[in-house]
Amino acid sequence: MKTDQEKKLVSELIVLIEKGNAHVTFDEAIAELPANQRTVVPENLPYSIWQLVEHLRISQKDIVDFSASDRFEALVWPDDYWPKKVADHVSDETWETSLEQIRDDRNRFFDLLRDDKNDIFKAFQWGDGQSLLREALLIADHNSYHTAEIVVVRRLLKSWR
Repeated sequence: MKTDQEKKLVSELIVLIEKGNAHVTFDEAIAELPANQRTVVPENLPYSIWQLVEHLRISQKDIVDFSASDRFEALVWPDDYWPKKVADHVSDETWETSLEQIRDDRNRFFDLLRDDKNDIFKAFQWGDGQSLLREALLIADHNSYHTAEIVVVRRLLKSWR
């Protein structure tokens, strides 16, 4: 059973991952993005919004899979963490499927955090010292960084509020 302090920490971690407190959320960053701008790579930047979204999806799934089980399949950095090729077009169905997986994996991680059987401070029996707390902070840090990049790309494409 989690203590009241642990429950409060879990609640704060979930807010940090989902909302961030000090910046726009991932959902706000991608809201109302014109479909024709998903794959545009602005001058002097290396990625499109689609590539950033896919990188977030792949990376977060890897973190959640790692956190959930020692039987996860390790990815190779950096090749496996980015889309294999730059797409010219991303269909609405492909876009929505990617966004849905990001949300589903985020919720799967929240379930791990909330589960009374999981000590968020205890190092996993696999890995090299990682814990649920460390992985929660990693997701929050990584996702907020790339969410900010999405906002920058949208600003350069003149599609930000």
